[in-house]
Amino acid sequence: MSDYKLLIGGKLVDGDSTMDVINPATEEVLATCPRGSERQLNEAVAAAKAAFKSWRKVPMDERRAGVMKLADALEARLDEFARLLTQEQGKPLAESTAEIAYTAAFLRYLASLNLENRLIEDNDNRRVEMRRKPLGVVGCIIPWNFPVLIVAFKAPVALLAGNTLVIKPAPTTPLTTLRMGELMAEIFPAGVVNIVTDQNDLGGVLTTHPDVAKISFTGSTETGKKVMASAASSIKRITLELGGNDAAIVLPDVDPKVVAPGIFGGATMNAGQVCLAVKRVYAHESIYDELCSELAKLADAAVVDDGLKQGAQIGPLQNKMQYEKVKGFLEDARANGTIIAGGVVEDRPGYFIRPTIVRDVSDGTKIVDEEQFGPILPVIKFSDVDDALERANASPWGLGGSVWSNDRDAAYELACEIDSGTVWINKHLDFGPNIPFGGAKQSGIGVEFAEEGLHEFTQIQVINEAR
Repeated sequence: MSDYKLLIGGKLVDGDSTMDVINPATEEVLATCPRGSERQLNEAVAAAKAAFKSWRKVPMDERRAGVMKLADALEARLDEFARLLTQEQGKPLAESTAEIAYTAAFLRYLASLNLENRLIEDNDNRRVEMRRKPLGVVGCIIPWNFPVLIVAFKAPVALLAGNTLVIKPAPTTPLTTLRMGELMAEIFPAGVVNIVTDQNDLGGVLTTHPDVAKISFTGSTETGKKVMASAASSIKRITLELGGNDAAIVLPDVDPKVVAPGIFGGATMNAGQVCLAVKRVYAHESIYDELCSELAKLADAAVVDDGLKQGAQIGPLQNKMQYEKVKGFLEDARANGTIIAGGVVEDRPGYFIRPTIVRDVSDGTKIVDEEQFGPILPVIKFSDVDDALERANASPWGLGGSVWSNDRDAAYELACEIDSGTVWINKHLDFGPNIPFGGAKQSGIGVEFAEEGLHEFTQIQVINEAR
């Protein structure tokens, strides 16, 4: 048995079985960790339900202090967590270090929020007050692309509101979350936070469990549909942060040399495994050739290697399933466009694919219409801005998007017409815990971050008193 443990009812325990975690840069076994069973998941929910009775009554300042302690503890072990994150997830060490630092920052900011009662009416006839109450047990389902940071999207606001948690990490990246569990076990009362791993076989148990009041899920749209369907049996509250196919619209007044690095970085961070990454570029015909050329130069110059090696800029895909999926997108790119950089699957251990730029491609192809979730960027030519907008909005997804222009007014006007939860101007992938985040269309339901995200973990109660 490994030194990794589940967290159930305040105790660090072995799983009923074990599973191997693969280093995506080497395809070798990184560690053996516990695999939870349905019995253990039920124990975790029962522990969270029991703890809720007292945790909901703990003063908010004490709940806040617990989240702040977690931020301090994580920061104190930043290097250890960053290295482990790179080993299990694949991203370069600099990105892993940034993820741990961002996690601490998210914990601190979100813990600083408040839930205040609102007096709606107070007169001779009645006094009406609106309160926000915790929901109960919250199930948090964490994806493999940001296995530490996304815990901080959900846990601090859920705990601050007075809820208790059952966290289910992704099967391919459970180690950093389990290490967080060790810290949480020392900070929070028994049962307030529970962590149970699986092999994608316990999600349905969690989402249908009658004692779970809410599911907060981050992952693919297809899995999100299943979560939504299973939550319907008990009318659970849900927050779904799902897939995206973010479009970047590049207007003719830009200098391609200036905007190319921002677009390329927005497309290839974490090897393109970001829900909010630039997934397709619509570039005006007058700058199309030059922008394609600049993006290709950046792709050719990128250092693709094991994230622990000095100088690595792009790591491997996180798991074999995603690797094979992205290779399928490469085949489509070859068939329906012109690859001007990358397109190479290196003959070496690890799930490495070089960043790939595809031109002479259009809507109606797999590489443009679907979310590739990898380092492949199609660039589509347009002549009319309204046409580009229509094509960008035709997607069933609406998570993010961006407009690139030197004309702020024109960019702002266009941004307002894009059907997505977030639109950036002259940048991409800029977000923070103080900025509400949520998707439009099939990119999600509900909001994360800021006061709006905190409110998602509460139930409104109105006290209407006669005078």
